[in-house]
Amino acid sequence: MEPILLIVTSWAWIVPAAAGAGAATYVGLTTRGRRARRLELDAARHEESQAYRELVVAKARVRTAQADVMTAKARAATPQAAEARRELQVARQSEKSASLALRASRSRVKAGYSQYRAATSQDPLPIERLWAEHDAVNTRWLAYETDVDKALSYPKMTDTRHAATVVFLRAQREALVKRPTLRDRVTPQQYVEYREAVRALQASLVEAERQAGVPGAAPPTAAQAAAATTAATISAAATMIADLADRLPSLIVRVPPSRETPPT
Repeated sequence: MEPILLIVTSWAWIVPAAAGAGAATYVGLTTRGRRARRLELDAARHEESQAYRELVVAKARVRTAQADVMTAKARAATPQAAEARRELQVARQSEKSASLALRASRSRVKAGYSQYRAATSQDPLPIERLWAEHDAVNTRWLAYETDVDKALSYPKMTDTRHAATVVFLRAQREALVKRPTLRDRVTPQQYVEYREAVRALQASLVEAERQAGVPGAAPPTAAQAAAATTAATISAAATMIADLADRLPSLIVRVPPSRETPPT
């Protein structure tokens, strides 16, 4: 009996330790899940914080410009006073723009909060919706390479000598670079940067299609983005991305480097 009691006593610590480890794992997974589900709201709050800082900087610039105007008037320096007044006008316009941007960011926070409260566990995560939009754009463009009829009808869509196509390919490369790989570890800043890259990709595709003469060029619809979240579409998107990874290096090599404006 004593050996049995000795064994039970020596292993008794395992039960609470295992329970604690399990609870910690559950809490960690739950926290990451909540963070992933409220990512769009957190991104809106991040943008609001940035907009507020930019408004503070703009207000400080206005005060500095006002001080420069008064200094120039006190010294009776006409050329300096005119330049100071122009700077004050620019500073006030920047302040107005920053104020409007802050108001817009606060509206996005309210909308993000409402969406977060209305979302269910069955709804796709914000990053999954953004992945779907990204995949829908890439799938739409690949049709111009894989569909013979489209390739012959709209050759500009794959011609790197065409300016709009070059812009699209650069936007495509940027979106691929910004695309997160782990849905539970995306920061608000990463989400904002990736979302901006996807929006730029969508706009560049629309413009490339317009210049190529594609009828009815329009951004991907909500139905197309939602369809990309289904299992079949995800599988197709994975195949598409693999194919794109093989094709993109050869296309990027042909893209001319961007010309930077020399400093004045």
